[in-house]
Amino acid sequence: MRLVLPNPGLDDRIPSHADLERLEKEEAGDRPKWDNKAQYLLTCVGFCVGLGNVWRFPYLCQSHGGGAFMIPFLILVVLEGILLLYLEFAIGQRLRKGSVGVWSAISPYLAGVGVASMTVSFLVGMYYNTIIAWVMWYFFNSFQSPLPWSQCPLNDNLTDLVSECKRSSPVDYFWYRETLNISVTSSTITQNDVHKT
Repeated sequence: MRLVLPNPGLDDRIPSHADLERLEKEEAGDRPKWDNKAQYLLTCVGFCVGLGNVWRFPYLCQSHGGGAFMIPFLILVVLEGILLLYLEFAIGQRLRKGSVGVWSAISPYLAGVGVASMTVSFLVGMYYNTIIAWVMWYFFNSFQSPLPWSQCPLNDNLTDLVSECKRSSPVDYFWYRETLNISVTSSTITQNDVHKT
């Protein structure tokens, strides 16, 4: 016995194989194509591997057991991650729609999944742009000799080091006062709170 869930209008929302073949022939000349399979595969890897893999993943590995953490991670990547990625690619390719359109085509009640996916992508993009801006800031400042975060700067009179920097460290001073450009009052509060913990 086959379980059939009620989903009125499903055939109208999802095109048939014949309709897809017809669309493929009509759009074949207009649509850009990959040069080879390696180019497509590397692009997919580029979309999947982000700052979290380079920046956060080693920390998580170290804090959750080192190499032992890799065993369940790799099992879940194979059993869940790759399958879900392939599912998203296949559904998007089959229906030729974006995130919201795909889930709406499957069932109108699932449109929120597409909206949530789009919202999360937007928020992660904003977060990553901020981190990339910090990386670029540090990259361009690293061409100075000596490095601006390696020693405390001199005060306005050029007689001594900046007292705030002497109380904390050159790295903290550069982060709070130069990179984030935090005012003296909030910077002092933040550094005092950090030193108390």
